[in-house]
Amino acid sequence: MRLEVKLALYNALSKLLLVLLGALAIPPVMHRAAVAHTDLRLRYKQQRVLALIDRDGLEAFERSKRAESDADYNILKQEFITLTPLPAGTPLAPERIFEEPRRVDQQVEEYRILQFTRPARRPGETASQLEIGSSLDLIDLLTGTLQQLAFALLVAASLVAVVMDGAVTHYLLRPLRELINRKLRGIRQPSDFRFEPIDTDTADFRKLDDRLNALMHQVQSAFAKEREFMSNVSHELLTPVSILQSRFENMLQDPSLSEAHAQQIVESQRTLYRLRNTVRTLLLIANIENAQYLRDEPVRLSTALADVAEELEDRRLQRELTLEVDLKGNDLRPHANASLLHLLLRNLLSNAIKYNREGGHIRVLGREGAGGRYTLRVEDTGPGIAPAHLPYLFDRFRRFNATGPGSPEGYGLGLPIAKTIAGFHGATLRTESEVGRGTAFVLDFGSVDGPAPTTV
Repeated sequence: MRLEVKLALYNALSKLLLVLLGALAIPPVMHRAAVAHTDLRLRYKQQRVLALIDRDGLEAFERSKRAESDADYNILKQEFITLTPLPAGTPLAPERIFEEPRRVDQQVEEYRILQFTRPARRPGETASQLEIGSSLDLIDLLTGTLQQLAFALLVAASLVAVVMDGAVTHYLLRPLRELINRKLRGIRQPSDFRFEPIDTDTADFRKLDDRLNALMHQVQSAFAKEREFMSNVSHELLTPVSILQSRFENMLQDPSLSEAHAQQIVESQRTLYRLRNTVRTLLLIANIENAQYLRDEPVRLSTALADVAEELEDRRLQRELTLEVDLKGNDLRPHANASLLHLLLRNLLSNAIKYNREGGHIRVLGREGAGGRYTLRVEDTGPGIAPAHLPYLFDRFRRFNATGPGSPEGYGLGLPIAKTIAGFHGATLRTESEVGRGTAFVLDFGSVDGPAPTTV
């Protein structure tokens, strides 16, 4: 999963957790806020009532209350104000706010009540107890309204935060995407790497880009030295091998040579022949990697495969193997090297013959893909390859025992050559295998208009 997607998921999950925590915390907080608001409203009414009494007197306030309709109190029972004269000498009680049920018109309602005592301030007045009440239904209604508003704001803020976090993350990770898309994606070999620095002011990405450029410089240098060394060594070895081969042939022409010595020379010639083939193989790989071959001719895969199948028919029939070829679609490679492509198909088909079981089956499938791509599969019914060996199948000079009884040992240099030629033609070569059921080598050719790599 991409880093940007992971960060986006993390941001979304963190905001979801915040919403869930908010859903748990909002009700008690909003209830407390509604109660506090109600208390403030009661105190405001208290100030209004006291101001009215101080201005007009207690009797005027009582007359005004009797003259009012008290619609809220009588019909909806949401608020009330009571004024109770206290007997002379009654001690003044402290102000308090409490919740208590009150009976109003034969009906009991829960109220939050502000109760306080007003001392006598004018001659002839007595102290009085004033109560201002607000129905708890109002508090519940206010609490619900505040909860809905707070939750809606929390969800909206979380969504906005998720979008903003995604936009900021997308912007901050732009240099990393550029580095991956422009420098790493689609790189088949070190020579395809682009050393142009990415445009970023983030120190970490700048350091990563610089270190990656330095590392690829070292890799390219090492690859160049390796190709040069292999090419030079291969050239140098061919000459003494040819000389030894000629000397052995001359020795075999000597009539005085005993049969035992002649047999030893023949065995030495076989060893020398294998050595010469190895040297030529290394030289071929070096020449391909050094771009000493051209891709300037159209080659049809079906035609090349038919030629290879005809060449290997005797070997295939000796092992009683059946061959099925099923190529469909446009298999023309307009920019190819016929001899190298022939060698590539020959190695794959030869492998399918060599590492197959007696009386087995070989199947070659070809299908056209989108954008001029083409996939070629060479399947056999051999013993298969152990999963532990698959990652090293194309390594040069790495040898291991194939699975299954009677399986040939090692895979030589044939597969490294095949992979090198595939890369030269802009294709990838991969392996699919199951022990006991066989192996498939899959060639994925890229677009016919794609650039041709020059080295591997």
